[in-house]
Amino acid sequence: MACQGKAITLLLSILAVSLCKPSNGAGIAIYWGQNGNEGSLADTCNSGNYQFVNVAFLSSFGNGQSPVLNLAGHCDPNAGTCTGISNDIRSCQNQGIKVLLSIGGGAGSYSLSSADDAGQVANYIWNNFLGGQSSSRPLGDAILDGVDFDIEAGSGQFWDDLARALNGFSQQRKVYLAAAPQCIIPDANLDTAIKTGLFDYVWVQFYNNRPCQYVNDATGLLSAWNQWITVQSNQIFLGLPAAPEAAPSGGFIPADVLISQVLPSIKGSPKYGGVMLWSKQYDNGYSAAIKGSV
Repeated sequence: MACQGKAITLLLSILAVSLCKPSNGAGIAIYWGQNGNEGSLADTCNSGNYQFVNVAFLSSFGNGQSPVLNLAGHCDPNAGTCTGISNDIRSCQNQGIKVLLSIGGGAGSYSLSSADDAGQVANYIWNNFLGGQSSSRPLGDAILDGVDFDIEAGSGQFWDDLARALNGFSQQRKVYLAAAPQCIIPDANLDTAIKTGLFDYVWVQFYNNRPCQYVNDATGLLSAWNQWITVQSNQIFLGLPAAPEAAPSGGFIPADVLISQVLPSIKGSPKYGGVMLWSKQYDNGYSAAIKGSV
């Protein structure tokens, strides 16, 4: 009877965990790193709300620039105070959460001047954040799972070369690639890169873009979504602001509206991967409210 009781307890525990997880294997991706008051990376993962965390941003790189990791008020890479984040990264990964380095951003100084330049940037990222080796790894010795392309500036050239170069390292250790294009398709900066078919995840920014964001209803958003699910990627995510103030030009969808009016219309797609949120700073209950329906 004691063994039977333990078996029942274990079964109930498994059931409880499964009920807390999103349906269909889908999940929530969050950006972390741009506000020192948003909590630690470990706290973010321990919330149980996320399956992906994008550490943002490697904000300067390419075209002869020295790469710069900007984690706002969290730590100072130049002073070596970010290496302790390795423990947080491993803690997240031990929970099955993928942790990616996000490159670019809306306010960065970055560009690629050639395919060779893209190769050099790929080597830098591999050696300093992924499975390579360097004496100056900004986040310490933890190995990130991949790279998120949040490219919002420049000419759109050579990002496909960067994707190919990073993917080449997957022969040594899998490098997951993600892209965060604007919802207007084709994306001005990432279209060529996405067409390589190398991106595991495409979390589309359905905000700060009025023609394809939620405005009173989901007509424009769903029209754009139906185009995005045709791109060469196995998983497409609905990217949203976690609060109205996270997207000054609009796109916020109240949780109850998202659950009742939007998610039922997109979850039927075989490529539906979940929801991406900008960002941890603004996520004060939004992910918790939607995760059971994602």
